[in-house]
Amino acid sequence: MRPAPPADWDGAVEVFERVGKALPRLAKVWADSAYRVDALATWVRASTRWVLEVVLQRPGQTTSEVQKWRWIVERTFGWFGRYRRLSKDYEHNPASSEAWIYITAIHRMSRWMLPDRNRDDHLLKRPKRKRKLKS
Repeated sequence: MRPAPPADWDGAVEVFERVGKALPRLAKVWADSAYRVDALATWVRASTRWVLEVVLQRPGQTTSEVQKWRWIVERTFGWFGRYRRLSKDYEHNPASSEAWIYITAIHRMSRWMLPDRNRDDHLLKRPKRKRKLKS
């Protein structure tokens, strides 16, 4: 018999321990309802200065609805999926996968910093002069 895999919130604790000192300005962490575990909330209160906010479904909800803040994460994963190296799990080394995520995030952010392109700019350019061939 194989041991049960670790719970999601066990992974969250490991991520929080790794990221804690690297992100000094982090103040709030949003979590899915799968992380609604008293042990995780207790650990966050005891070990960090962050506020853990678990985003729950609306009471009485029967259909699928966009959850508060979740669309930001889903949209970002959708953007990352457009990059060939991140569309499938091609990498054998987790550090390589992490590097590609950083590269993709840098590319996305640098594209946002570009000014909007005017699609009519080509109409303002003078057409190139045709040279007369000397015979």
